[in-house]
Amino acid sequence: MNFTRWSARLPGTQRRAAARTEHTVSPDRQGDGSVPAARAERFTDDAPPVPAVDDLRVREVLDRVPSLVALVHGPEHRVAYVNDAYAAAFGVRPVGAPARGALPELDRLGLLPLLDQVLRSGRPRTVKSRKAPDGRSYTFTCTPVGQGDAHGPGVLVFAADVTDHAEAAERLRASERRQRETAVTLQRSLLPQELEEPDDLRIAAVYHPGGTEAAVGGDWYDVITLGGGRTALVIGDVMGRGVRAAAVMGQLRTAVRAYARLDLPPHEVLQLLDGLATEIDANQIATCAYAIHDPNEGRLVYASAGHLPILVRDENGTVQRADEPTGPPLGTGGWMHASGSITLGPGSTAVLYTDGLVERRNEDLDEGIAALERALAGATGTPQVVCDRLVRSAGVTPDHDDDVAVLVLQHPARKGPEGELFRNAALELLGGVEAAPRARAFASGVLTSWRFPADLHDLGVLATSELVANSLQHGTPPMRLRLRRTDRRLIIEVTDGDDHLPRRRRAEPVDESGRGIAIVATIASNWGCRRTPGGGKAVWCEFALPRAGGSPG
Repeated sequence: MNFTRWSARLPGTQRRAAARTEHTVSPDRQGDGSVPAARAERFTDDAPPVPAVDDLRVREVLDRVPSLVALVHGPEHRVAYVNDAYAAAFGVRPVGAPARGALPELDRLGLLPLLDQVLRSGRPRTVKSRKAPDGRSYTFTCTPVGQGDAHGPGVLVFAADVTDHAEAAERLRASERRQRETAVTLQRSLLPQELEEPDDLRIAAVYHPGGTEAAVGGDWYDVITLGGGRTALVIGDVMGRGVRAAAVMGQLRTAVRAYARLDLPPHEVLQLLDGLATEIDANQIATCAYAIHDPNEGRLVYASAGHLPILVRDENGTVQRADEPTGPPLGTGGWMHASGSITLGPGSTAVLYTDGLVERRNEDLDEGIAALERALAGATGTPQVVCDRLVRSAGVTPDHDDDVAVLVLQHPARKGPEGELFRNAALELLGGVEAAPRARAFASGVLTSWRFPADLHDLGVLATSELVANSLQHGTPPMRLRLRRTDRRLIIEVTDGDDHLPRRRRAEPVDESGRGIAIVATIASNWGCRRTPGGGKAVWCEFALPRAGGSPG
């Protein structure tokens, strides 16, 4: 085969030949153009003649090219030529044999259909970084040549060795995977490994790290039992990605748990977090929603620092959005947060989530929240089932481009025998010497009707007496005694109008008072106190119920 004839069909040959024709300087214009005549004479007199590309022997050129070159023609892609580099990589190939048998390496790489496409379309095609049987990686460019030729159209296969680039890219990808695994491991280790289980709520949560990117975000959630039947629920999102965002998230989550133990209102917790976020990293800001559920009130009291609104679905399927009040994200400073509330009665479900669940490119954020509301309206079942349904409805997949955290809580509507395990009783206390005996008699009657064992009955009456006596001595009206039982514990709580919180102290032998809280702390499983909204305080204690005696007999 005459390779000189094929050379006219090589990519760029005709274009370069035309360019030379256009820029050839005629003899009569030498010295008149931009090139001095003397220089032109020196080139023509001293330098040897430069051969034109058309005069070069194509086979010699291709044999010296370090890249792999093969030429095939016809519908069966019969081998017309392979250069020395190709033969060194894959062996000598028989001329005239069909490529399917003569060029098995191209068949294994799936390039034969590509040769068909090039032959049909007359357009070049390129596939990048394919690993060949010899273990090296090549980028293949297939170019049509010889259209209308007597031997039929052909395809020139040009393979550039990109092994070094492919290995460097793989090392980079491996490094990114390791970084991502480190960040995800850190992220998951900082999230609660097991959610706390409040008596009155059923809770489930899910976390999905961002898909294929090397860095994850700083999404987190938490459930904190505060005692006295109350539960704190937290969800947040640190701006930014990677290990740094996860580390900041871990510090904020730890701080939230510490502040929650103070049993402060939600807006005061966010106020403390705002200052701490600035100290941790002035360049990092975070959104956060902090809520407290009190089963006695049937409401969710919350505060938000730039976070998305909590959604609540009532027992009839109606969804409400807790929009206000919302302040700026943590770390911005200079803002006084405020608390709001939303009804969370029996049969209700609340959802706290991060923006990865509802935010999509080229879509308004409110549209994503509205879609989540519609999905929540039809979501029934356990909290875990609701979690999974909301994630699926939002189209969250393993390659989702943002972290997603979802926290679902339900306040079950308990009826029948289960309802008997959750009971309340309250008594308004009037000042005077008769208040303490009335409180003891009331507590004794209630605990007897709840059929508690005698030892637990006596401990409950003693704790009631001490808490009421403490309130009568140090508190102010109005005063109230509340008894509550769940399937796990007995809770005794006394509220009054004074906001001075009692503390446990060691009473001296000669002291006539100061032992009430110490006695309560000794006999009860847990005790605590907190300020109540609008002024005043609540002091409570808990007794764990024995499993055998947890049900009314």
